[in-house]
Amino acid sequence: MLKGIDKWFTGPGNVRELLAIAFPMVVSSACETIMTFTDRLFLSRLGPEYMNASMGGWLTSFTMMAFFMGLIGFSTALVAQYLGAGRKHRCSSVVVQAFGIAVVSCGLILIMLPLANYLMDFFGIAPEQLVLQKIYFNLVIYAALLSVFRHVLSCFFSGIGRTRVIMVSALVAMLVNVVGNYILIFGKLGFPVYGIRGAGYGTIIGSLCGLLVIGFAYFSKSNRKEFGVLNCLRFEPKSMGKLLRFGSPMGVEMLLNFIAFTGLIMVFHSHGLVVASAVTIVFNWDMVSYVPLIGLEIGMTSLSGRYMGAGKPDIVHRAAMSGMKVGWLYSSVIFLFFVLFPDVLVRVFSPEQETMLFYQTEPLAITMLRMASFYVMIEAAIVIFIGALRGAGDTYWTMGASVILHWMLLPIPLVVMNWLGYSVIVAWGCVILVFMTFSLVFYLRYRNGKWRSLRVIHEPVEDMFPPAGHLPGN
Repeated sequence: MLKGIDKWFTGPGNVRELLAIAFPMVVSSACETIMTFTDRLFLSRLGPEYMNASMGGWLTSFTMMAFFMGLIGFSTALVAQYLGAGRKHRCSSVVVQAFGIAVVSCGLILIMLPLANYLMDFFGIAPEQLVLQKIYFNLVIYAALLSVFRHVLSCFFSGIGRTRVIMVSALVAMLVNVVGNYILIFGKLGFPVYGIRGAGYGTIIGSLCGLLVIGFAYFSKSNRKEFGVLNCLRFEPKSMGKLLRFGSPMGVEMLLNFIAFTGLIMVFHSHGLVVASAVTIVFNWDMVSYVPLIGLEIGMTSLSGRYMGAGKPDIVHRAAMSGMKVGWLYSSVIFLFFVLFPDVLVRVFSPEQETMLFYQTEPLAITMLRMASFYVMIEAAIVIFIGALRGAGDTYWTMGASVILHWMLLPIPLVVMNWLGYSVIVAWGCVILVFMTFSLVFYLRYRNGKWRSLRVIHEPVEDMFPPAGHLPGN
């Protein structure tokens, strides 16, 4: 048995190689989750409506930047493939093109702010929550804009496998955010009590600090020399073309998915503060359990892109199997927590002075959280298959499948609760059942092996090397 386990850690595509990239990404993804989780946790002390408002405001802000985050996100796979093919000078070119997309995206997001505020009025949210939600949204959107630029540099470092830089950046952002939120929300150290505005201010300051850390690493002397950073500060049609062609499906996928997901949450929120509070608590913990898997997916995308760029699909498959082992071990722990300790997890969000609202929310949230344990194992498998397919360049299919899944989930609570008159628990059970059933599609796509023959990089062999006199750093 020990000999079998030893094989997990030997050879290319093994568990150790995957974790070397994925673990720092797991930590950094967890830090991002803690930033938003802390906002809701601190605000829950003021009342459930504050917690719900931060959830709705964050979802709206992320939905607005989802397309651009997804589009830019393909630069991880593109950088990894150029690195695997020995074309380091192309890696920095990808970053420059992604940075240009980020600048355009920020302008468009700012233009759409009035529309976003207007649309929030149509979800039927309780007035006491809606006022707070708009306050939080109009602050945290600026933290989201900073996150777009940090995402550009994070994709570069994840593509080249140096994910510790991303981890340090995320840790700094998280620590500044948590401390800042505590001080500004509750009025500590002589500051006034800002309440939900303090949560927005703390998130902006934390995001700025994280961007400064990763920016310093990218423009460091050693990185400039190795990747010719300063020699690539120009528009490159080839790199931009690949980024737009293969990244656009990821952008459309993320945008449509978050519209559907936000709609799903808002439908539940429209059924009163008790249901809204229960759903917010459940999705807070679901996010805590899921976001580390995103780090595993990014690690899988990086390895897949690197070995596909080197023409070694068999090693990509071995890396995927390594990812399955790691993902299922992690999800097993989450499964036990959701099944055995849901009451403890729910009471983390109890207000300082327990109210009738929380008393009514608690049993509903406990039941929904226990039900959520059924799909945590499935999530681990899905992120690995998606990471392998995206890294290979199969982005159009993953876009279509993922979007269909999310939009299949959206009408379920509308039909079950609004039209058929069943309870929230029945609607939640139907959402989980559809998610688990549809996950089989991702497995079948990976198993048919079409991704093995995909090629993203087609430049002639001589492009693998910089022209004479154009060595990186010169």
